[in-house]
Amino acid sequence: MITKGGDQALNLQKLPHQSKMEERDLIQHLIQLAFAEDIGEGDHTTLCSIPSDIKGKSKLLIKEEGILAGVDIAKEVFHQFDPGLEMEVYIQDGTAVHPGDVAFVVSGKVHSILQTERLVLNIMQRMSGIATITRQYVKLLEGTNAKVLDTRKTTPGMRMLEKQAVKIGGGVNHRIGLFDMILLKDNHIDFAGGIENAIRGAREYLRNQNKQLKIEIEVRNLEELDRVLQLGGVDRIMLDNFTPEKTRQAVLRVQGRVELESSGGITFDTIRSYAETGVDYISVGALTHSVKSLDMSLKAM
Repeated sequence: MITKGGDQALNLQKLPHQSKMEERDLIQHLIQLAFAEDIGEGDHTTLCSIPSDIKGKSKLLIKEEGILAGVDIAKEVFHQFDPGLEMEVYIQDGTAVHPGDVAFVVSGKVHSILQTERLVLNIMQRMSGIATITRQYVKLLEGTNAKVLDTRKTTPGMRMLEKQAVKIGGGVNHRIGLFDMILLKDNHIDFAGGIENAIRGAREYLRNQNKQLKIEIEVRNLEELDRVLQLGGVDRIMLDNFTPEKTRQAVLRVQGRVELESSGGITFDTIRSYAETGVDYISVGALTHSVKSLDMSLKAM
């Protein structure tokens, strides 16, 4: 597939409660900020060493096994900087890659290739690392009904890209930000004066604001769970720092009346034991907050 810069359009995986136009605007703004941060008044190294009219090619070389993510964003980076750059794509997002694979070749002005190289690599290495670890977690849940959720523990400014990477890896996006869901956590509950006040306040707020947002509430023990079930009015309950055994008891008490999410300190070694309890979702902050980037490079041809 050959994508010409002037013709290409950003292929977004739509995130919950976020229009494609809103996502595109945020990502384009991120790219412009990144150009300003990296290039500033100009790439003096490239400007002093290579004539401006020289054209060439570079290939994206994979150096580590993992799941590829960020090809579509790379297209957008090249397009924004120089619509004359062309990409020949060999491997699409979501594909398992191996050392020696070539994901794409970009051709055009060498000045443009060199000035966009680091931003493309930073984005793709980060996104591919997230997609890779997400796919590993997803495989651990095979045979259960549980789905892996991401969190808001993301790199400032990079959330849209990191959450897209989770989806590419097979995970599910939780809320995007504070605007697209009500999540009553322990501090909200304590400041509100208790579970009942928090839930009633949320429901009244949505009525007054004429908004339709899902309500999720965090509980810290089975007693709080029972209070939420008695009051009702929520779409999902987050079981915070429950053991697998306590989670199993919670699932039995809920009996499918509301979605259940396990959260808090769940690791690669323990996630299967939570999934087997029957919860609907398991949130894992490690998908984005401490991920290792996938090794790759953009090499001249």
